[in-house]
Amino acid sequence: MTRTVHCVLLKTDAEGLDRPPFPGALGERIYAAVSREAWDRWLAHQTMLINEYRLTPYEPKARRLLTEELEKFLFGGGSRAPDAFVPPAP
Repeated sequence: MTRTVHCVLLKTDAEGLDRPPFPGALGERIYAAVSREAWDRWLAHQTMLINEYRLTPYEPKARRLLTEELEKFLFGGGSRAPDAFVPPAP
C-alpha cells in the first residue's frame, strides 16, 4: 500500500517515499513532505551536480554542498545548474 504526501516541490498530493532517504531530521522532513517523483527529480539533479562539479560524494566538503543543494532544490526555491552546464540534446 502506498502512502500519499502533499509534496512541497510539486504542490500536489502524490505517492510518498517508502522510508526516509537517510537518517536524521532532514531525512524525516523529506519523508514527510516529498513525493517519489520529486525525489527522483532530485536524484537526477544531484547526479548532474556531481558530474559537473566533479564531486566525490564521500568527501565531507562535497556532502555539505550536496546537502545544501538538496535543501534548496526541495524546500528553498530551487537549485541551479552550474553556469557552464549544457543539457544533453533530446
